[in-house]
Amino acid sequence: QVQLVESGGGSVQVGGALRLSCAVSGYIGNRKCVAWFRQAPGKEREAVAGAYARGAATYYADSVKGRFTLSHDNAKNAMYLVMNNLKPEDTATYYCAAHPGPDCNTRKQSDYIHWGQGTQVTVSS
Repeated sequence: QVQLVESGGGSVQVGGALRLSCAVSGYIGNRKCVAWFRQAPGKEREAVAGAYARGAATYYADSVKGRFTLSHDNAKNAMYLVMNNLKPEDTATYYCAAHPGPDCNTRKQSDYIHWGQGTQVTVSS
């Protein structure tokens, strides 16, 4: 059974940075797909970045390209989202998610079967 637990959210000012962590327990395998999603109040959940479970990122949302970086620490079974130059529109609850693959380019939340509980990010001006 795969379990995902996010941490690292918080409140920052515009231009600040945060690193979100997603602790992964249970067998996920190299061909599994992982991703970060976010959901702002009153908006649909959107894909932020995706990757192979132990590999390179496969996509970033246009709104975060150049500012956010998805990375892994395979020894710790952890995935990270480093967020730089944060903007008020980045305010949302951030979720990590996983699915069995093989399409690690999918941005459809319905394709992801494992979800964390979410961590709140608030960016104020």
